[in-house]
Amino acid sequence: MDLVEQAVAPVVDPRRAWRVSCSDVVNRERCLTVVADKGKVVLTGPPGETAVLSAGQLGQLRTALREAADQAER
Repeated sequence: MDLVEQAVAPVVDPRRAWRVSCSDVVNRERCLTVVADKGKVVLTGPPGETAVLSAGQLGQLRTALREAADQAER
């Protein structure tokens, strides 16, 4: 899982994003993105596709969602 730091406004409105590796139904590498932004958590998947996660990838998604939820509540 990659932690990506982004900034909408450098100091006032930080955004945090996590990328979680996954695959599509034909086993091509893809990623899910979890973003904490202005009190909300946004989950973006592969466009027009289904994300398939292994047990390890599911654990990464769980961690990213938990951290994003904590960030969104601040």
